[in-house]
Amino acid sequence: MNKIFKTLAISQQVAHKMDPGSFILALLLSLASSLLASFLYSYFYEHRGTGSQVHRAFPLLGLSITTLFLGIQMSLPLSLGLLGALSIVRFRTPIKEPEEVGFVMLVIASSITCAIFQFQLLEILYLVAILTLFLRRGIRFWKHHGRDGILILSLKDQEAGLYLDKIISYLQTGASRNVLETSSSQEGKTSLQFSFTGLKKDVAQLQKDMRELFEVQTAHVFFSRPGGIR
Repeated sequence: MNKIFKTLAISQQVAHKMDPGSFILALLLSLASSLLASFLYSYFYEHRGTGSQVHRAFPLLGLSITTLFLGIQMSLPLSLGLLGALSIVRFRTPIKEPEEVGFVMLVIASSITCAIFQFQLLEILYLVAILTLFLRRGIRFWKHHGRDGILILSLKDQEAGLYLDKIISYLQTGASRNVLETSSSQEGKTSLQFSFTGLKKDVAQLQKDMRELFEVQTAHVFFSRPGGIR
């Protein structure tokens, strides 16, 4: 019982220290950090075609989490009730992009940091996060040792022998790197598969040029991941 009363006393001390100015400051900083996370998501990943646009929820998510943890600090019974209530919460909408998990955790971490008034940790968190994002975009080593996607061309056997070198030369100007991976012939048709990195041309224009310049019958472009050409 003594431990319980001691814990309740500490909780009451936290509640007395929670003046309206501190509460508003925590909420404003949480909102600012959530908006920054939303901007970072938009800048680095919004072009992904299959994303769920989760960054639109970041501002309200940050405010809600900060208020939640501020309330927990001010009342031990409330914190126990919230623990039971949150245990039944389930998210039925799947996260469609892996990086969305990281950004949601970033918003949660920054919101909790604001709720405990550790603003220096908030600065360090976002400084490291921003540096990580820019370093990941700036490093070209991984891109040159992987591939953004594949290009599959289908044309007649005689056209394949006539245009193969020209197709390779064209792709060298249209992508940072390309490699002819496979070539197969069946029933008078040749299928060429190229892997490419750093596509410089619009996909529709690339397919149009292949049909008009090299008499390609079909041209299919498959990306390794959404937004992989960026």
